[in-house]
Amino acid sequence: MKRRVLVVDYGVGNLLSVCRAFEACGATVELTGDIGRLNAAERVVVPGVGAFGDCMNELNRRSLVKPILDFIASGRPLLGICVGMQMFMEIGEEFGEHGGLGLVPGRVRAIPSTAADGSRHKIPHIGWNALVKLAGTGWSHTILDGVTPGSTVYFVHSFTANPEDERYRLADCDYNGRRISAALQVGNVFGTQFHPEKSGEVGLRILRNFLALERVAAGADRVAV
Repeated sequence: MKRRVLVVDYGVGNLLSVCRAFEACGATVELTGDIGRLNAAERVVVPGVGAFGDCMNELNRRSLVKPILDFIASGRPLLGICVGMQMFMEIGEEFGEHGGLGLVPGRVRAIPSTAADGSRHKIPHIGWNALVKLAGTGWSHTILDGVTPGSTVYFVHSFTANPEDERYRLADCDYNGRRISAALQVGNVFGTQFHPEKSGEVGLRILRNFLALERVAAGADRVAV
């Protein structure tokens, strides 16, 4: 049986490439901003490109925040991509302070303009970078199940999520000595700062893992395996 996934269309994000990537994984994909369709979805993807505040403004303008939170509360799987993941946080600091979905305590802050040794480095952080597995963190039964630590994925961003609690970090990457949140998890909610739809076979593996997820207990914290 084909897995079904709804990609939220709120006027922001790489919608076509995300849909095509899921179709390549064998999924039936629906692209819509219809609240009723979201409520009935099997699993949901929230993409995002651009500024944190602009993305949140569009979700609010289209009355999508409550349906997304209700969907999450049901225990069904949700994936946020790029700014879609950043919006899990309480506050985003891009062009002023903006409230997020509040799923993960913490803030989205600018990546430092210098490397750890004080030399200047390129912002945005663009290109392929390796996934770092945190000590004591298991990837089995998550979107990173079967992914080898050190596998490279594709990033393009100037801001990074900074959770207050380490348990929400699923994977990091290192950008010239600066710690970047590469993936987050809270219960049935997963996020990637990188773009799995642009990350080759590793990215497709991650999307297939998401399609294989089942409903979890609502309100559960990040699963430690």
